Amino acid sequence: MPGSLLRITRLAALGVLASLIVGLIRSARRQPTPTTTGVASWEPLVEEAPTPSRSGPVQFADTATSAEHPGWVEPDADGGCPGSHPVKGNTQSKIFHVPGGMSYERTNAERCYCDEAAAEADGYRKAKR
Repeated sequence: MPGSLLRITRLAALGVLASLIVGLIRSARRQPTPTTTGVASWEPLVEEAPTPSRSGPVQFADTATSAEHPGWVEPDADGGCPGSHPVKGNTQSKIFHVPGGMSYERTNAERCYCDEAAAEADGYRKAKR
């Protein structure tokens, strides 16, 4: 019995010692909370507005046509597209056809787009064939 009591006492002492070591390691790893004193040391984020480089009335380009038809033009009378706008769009199906596509030659265009991105921006999707 006295031997088992000695073992229990040693185990308890080792447990207390391990707890102290873990506590010391945790307190050493903690970052101290910074204290703020005095005035801010950085410059304000707001910059002064730049002065205009020119004065007088400003003339704007006429954008009515580009707002009505962004990136597309009307096809020819026979349904063909001009060289500057080769992508053919069908307004009912919202599908566009590119040159070299399987259905490109037989498609009558209702809109002609300058590129695929312009057709996609207008809500069209590319033909699967």
